[in-house]
Amino acid sequence: MIRADELGPVTPRTFPPTPGRSVDGHPIKAPLEYSRGLDKTWVYGGLRIRDGTELTFCAPSRNSDGWIGLLQQIARSNRRGPIVVITDNLSSHSSWKVRQWLARHPRIRQVFIPVKACWLNLAEGWWRLLREAAFAGQTFADATEIAQAVAVATAQLNAHAQPWIWGRPSPQPRTLRRKFVYLL
Repeated sequence: MIRADELGPVTPRTFPPTPGRSVDGHPIKAPLEYSRGLDKTWVYGGLRIRDGTELTFCAPSRNSDGWIGLLQQIARSNRRGPIVVITDNLSSHSSWKVRQWLARHPRIRQVFIPVKACWLNLAEGWWRLLREAAFAGQTFADATEIAQAVAVATAQLNAHAQPWIWGRPSPQPRTLRRKFVYLL
């Protein structure tokens, strides 16, 4: 079972270096200089729940071709047995082109989560981890740098992958610091 989704658009951004602090330790007030590039990229990903590994790739747009590219990579990385891809009901996930591709690949079955229930997709939690690992505080000049950051962050996160489960783990039992014994 694979949870699939896309993240984006991710745009190249540049931030000025921080101006530092004054002699008395207060931050120096500097005018805000921020720019966004014209490039956009979308990150497609499929999270395999049983072992926690993710497969990601970047595409220049969010359309049926990008989704089919993700499905092809999922099929290549999972060679045996049937594959169930659980996703949201975006129009590019159920387009005519995608349905034709799925008809030619009967091993892959696509299942949609209910409308307005994106929180059911466990891939959303993985996107949060990827954003922290790849994009937090980073400056990117173009889409190739974004793709490189995504590839590096995916490899790092997959190195420590664990199975994804619903809910919180049960709390650890508390150990007593002191044991009081009352005598009668």
